[in-house]
Amino acid sequence: ICYRYTVLEFLLSIDPIAIKIGPLEVRWYGIAYLAGILLGLQYAKWIIRNYKEKNILSISTSNIDEIFIWVVLGIIFGAKIGYLVFYNPSSLLQNPLNMFALWQGGMSFHGGAAGVILAIIIYSSAKKISLLQLGDIICSVVPIGLFFGRLANYINSELWGKITTVSWGVIFPNAGNLPRHPSQLYEAILEGLVIFLILFIMIKKNLLYYKGLISGSFLFLYGLFRIFVENFREPDLHIGYIYNFVTMGMILSFPFMVAGMCVMFYAIKTNGKN
Repeated sequence: ICYRYTVLEFLLSIDPIAIKIGPLEVRWYGIAYLAGILLGLQYAKWIIRNYKEKNILSISTSNIDEIFIWVVLGIIFGAKIGYLVFYNPSSLLQNPLNMFALWQGGMSFHGGAAGVILAIIIYSSAKKISLLQLGDIICSVVPIGLFFGRLANYINSELWGKITTVSWGVIFPNAGNLPRHPSQLYEAILEGLVIFLILFIMIKKNLLYYKGLISGSFLFLYGLFRIFVENFREPDLHIGYIYNFVTMGMILSFPFMVAGMCVMFYAIKTNGKN
């Protein structure tokens, strides 16, 4: 328990601003985004190099290089617009230009996911390559970004959990004097590490052959884990619960589960011939 507390307290004691030079501030949240994107890029290329030669993949590393900027823009602007639409629509209505105010914070994973999906659809159509196969590669690397992003949420002392009596409860500096669930770390473990390992094992078992199976598995697992963690996470104060215990995060994650199951069923039914 002492070791656990030491780790939790150390992470929470880290200054959210990693580097400050005059008026310029570089935050750990931005570094987390950058680390997730760059590591994801290298992991995607590793997958292609190792499985293209087995005639499982038809996508090349040059495709990943080309779609890289598309994905980055999809993540950033999709996450920002998604946050404004789902969590703060009044701000968007008052000033539509707020979608470009990235320095003000406020990002939604579901919005970022929608942006990335749109980028994959446009790119695969333009290049005449498999939409599902490209989606499988991209979805394989998303958990890396989720892991670093949730750690940054914890360091920022944001998106904290509900008040709790569990021994590992954390007192966040801007959330009162009562211990709360470190729900950011729950998400880092489940949405980041666990999903990454599951998809990695699936890839090692050559399940990339079933085009869409990796993508569907990611969508389903993310939706499942996010809905689970929402039970421990404090809902946004300006939104609260939508109905009884149902939160906006649950509502947005449920379609992910349904879409994931549909894509997995399609991938298995077509037996890799799609």
